Amino acid sequence: MNLKKLSKILGLSQTTVSRALNNYPEVSEATRERVKAAAVAHGYRANIRAKSLATGRSMAIGHVIPISTQHEIVNPIFADFIAGAGEIYSRNQHDMLLSVVPDVDEDRTYRELAAKASVDGVIVHGPRPNDPRIPLLQSLNIPFVVHGRASDEDTDYSWVDVNNRRSFERAANFLFDLGHKRLALINGLEFMDFARRRKEGFLAAHAARGVEATPVLMASDEMTENFGFKATQAMLAQRQPPTAFIVSSMIMAIGVRRAISDARLQMGRDISVIIHDDALSYLPNGAEIPIFTATKSSVHEAGKLCAQMLLDIIDAGDKTPRHTLLETDLTLGESTGPVLK
Repeated sequence: MNLKKLSKILGLSQTTVSRALNNYPEVSEATRERVKAAAVAHGYRANIRAKSLATGRSMAIGHVIPISTQHEIVNPIFADFIAGAGEIYSRNQHDMLLSVVPDVDEDRTYRELAAKASVDGVIVHGPRPNDPRIPLLQSLNIPFVVHGRASDEDTDYSWVDVNNRRSFERAANFLFDLGHKRLALINGLEFMDFARRRKEGFLAAHAARGVEATPVLMASDEMTENFGFKATQAMLAQRQPPTAFIVSSMIMAIGVRRAISDARLQMGRDISVIIHDDALSYLPNGAEIPIFTATKSSVHEAGKLCAQMLLDIIDAGDKTPRHTLLETDLTLGESTGPVLK
């Protein structure tokens, strides 16, 4: 099936069909949907090379991933994000260019992508406060969307983020309402923006309740099962251990639950736990009844939103910053209960 045959089936000009498939604004929504439905039904796929030559675009989106044992991007949550983004790229006839590079080569890689016109735009992962990649990409004049936000960044830019501060403030308040006073925070690396915002929310809830947060009950590192286990062990060994934990990922929470069990305590009765759940496809939070009470937000959906925002920016030729702030759902599970008297 080629464009000429598809146009004949639809009774439309090849120009109209091409513009509908490429989301040109002058084509009505009804026509666009009819054309796309016919393309799927008849197995039509655009000739990407021909489209690239015609439009001057690479028809590819870049993801530059630094190799670092001190970087949150090593977390397998990345796979679900990429799966979501990939759905949107495939639907819009774009390829994904994934560049895994040494940390010291990250800036050079962005410059080469721009110089060679290898990609039409990039997604930025794991933003940090005052992230140098943002002014770099702005200077290179390449469209980009940040998954997350960079605190203390003066310039505006496009991003999709979860309201991490509000999410962890809400989790802490939920535990306070259950009578808990000694809350522990097991967080990701706090030079990463999301972890910084989560700690801010945790501390804000304490301040609003007039409860002093305990420094020895706050720990941060890469979000691994072993870190969750070791940090929980150490906190439960304190003279005044916590009665509840707020944990930044499902992966760490597995270690937290293991440490609670090893201490011969019961999660949900002796110790309460709230996690942040990215709704991972390969690691669900239970079946019908969630294992953990969780602040829930789908990283797969975030991948789709980032990809669609970037493609919209590229198609419109308008780099005016766009923002999407996602709120989490507080989902009740078996891991929380009133503080024991």
